[in-house]
Amino acid sequence: MNRHVPVANSVPPGPDELFGDLFVAVQQRRLFGDGKTFPDMEPRRAPADIMAAWDAQRPQGDDELRAFVERNFDPPPPPRLDPPDDQASIGDHIAALWDDLVVTAQPGGPWSSALPLPSPYVIPGGRFREIYYWDSYFTMLGLAIDGRDALVESMLDNFVSLIERYGHIPNGTRSYFLSRSQPPFLALMTQLSRDPAPDVHRRRLAALRREHDYWMQGENHLAAPGASAHVVRLSDDAVLNRYWDASDTPRPEAYAEDVAVAAGADRPTADVYRDLRAAAESGWDFSSRWLRDAASLATIDTCAIVPVDLNCLLYLSERHIAEESAALGDATTAADYRRRADQRAAAILHYCWIAEERRFGDWHWIERRPTAGATAAGLYPLFAGIATPEQAADVARTAERDLLAPGGLRTTTVETAQQWDAPNGWAPLQWIAVAGLRRYGHDALADMIADRWLSTVEAFYDQTGALFEKYDIEHGRPASGGEYPNQQGFGWTNGVVKALLAERDKQRR
Repeated sequence: MNRHVPVANSVPPGPDELFGDLFVAVQQRRLFGDGKTFPDMEPRRAPADIMAAWDAQRPQGDDELRAFVERNFDPPPPPRLDPPDDQASIGDHIAALWDDLVVTAQPGGPWSSALPLPSPYVIPGGRFREIYYWDSYFTMLGLAIDGRDALVESMLDNFVSLIERYGHIPNGTRSYFLSRSQPPFLALMTQLSRDPAPDVHRRRLAALRREHDYWMQGENHLAAPGASAHVVRLSDDAVLNRYWDASDTPRPEAYAEDVAVAAGADRPTADVYRDLRAAAESGWDFSSRWLRDAASLATIDTCAIVPVDLNCLLYLSERHIAEESAALGDATTAADYRRRADQRAAAILHYCWIAEERRFGDWHWIERRPTAGATAAGLYPLFAGIATPEQAADVARTAERDLLAPGGLRTTTVETAQQWDAPNGWAPLQWIAVAGLRRYGHDALADMIADRWLSTVEAFYDQTGALFEKYDIEHGRPASGGEYPNQQGFGWTNGVVKALLAERDKQRR
């Protein structure tokens, strides 16, 4: 399993830093159809030598620029597609597909944007050639069902390695993702492990505590109300978290898109860029959930919002750290994190429960109000076990009325050009909702969501022989919207389908 391959410990510069105005020229001219292509290309020689040639030659026009890039960079590997199989059942197809999505070799050379990892891992597929943080939890659900325990363990090793090197798990394993993380699912991932070794538990616990420090950086010196990095201290001194990014420049993988959005905004471009990046950290990139005006991405306001899902995940992490610390005999740490979890749960119930609308939602901490509209994120307090039984019953009624679609659970009720809005449905949100509703005994609604989602995915599989990143659950057609086309593969769809099929089989026994 190559678990002891050395990995780099320094924080590498991103391709936008290494290649300056060459990078800007390539991305602004949209030389490649996908803005992720150039940042993922492999330099053939030292960046200083490439930039010296750039300064000397200054290619004119797209053809000359393309020729210069082709002389100095190797293209990234082709997308990992889901190979069609007309004969296999969807479950057997997914079981066979894992090996097509496994990466075992060390990525890239010394100037690559790829971050090296010590162990094999599963990628989402399509244009996503590297491991992604929150995707991987849902992928690992399926790996565990299929008995791929060695891959579950090696992916956990990789995430621990990233925390040990960089202090957090980046959005994905590229240098240009290091300024942010993604929804913190590591604690839940560790619960899929079957490795009982005490030294493994200690190492993972240390990583979880260090990750928690990353999310809470600045907490002790923050006045109320105010925010610092990911931490928000509210007017009653309660502490919750927000999504945030350490950089306030255009995302390298979507450079031209971000510049265009900022040009249409009526506020400083640095603020727009940070809000775009923070939404990318949320995984919901992009959604009306973060917008003041659902029709305009330029009104994005992510850093002003306390998201209910993020805080539920941090609650689960704090609870898990407390439990693991107690099991290892560290009563002091256990008590500290138990207290943190209890305080966070109380704050979530205070700020994120909207009683008059019978739903959980996000809190706009600057304007001191809940954000509008039911979203699938409102099921996270059920998934985390924070909701009261009465609140869970209200959420179930609201979800059935507002979020249940013909093909699964709606992401939001707002139809926009953004991919994390109606009419698109996403595998991870189906799992969170189904698991949360079952936790409170709302099995009938959980079954409806699961059955409708599985019917959607199976219908597309019958038509195409493949699985996809997202689905149009309103109209039964391929999903659209966002910055890139719908992708085949696809890690978290595969994992959630496997987990839901296993659950359905268990019920029928």
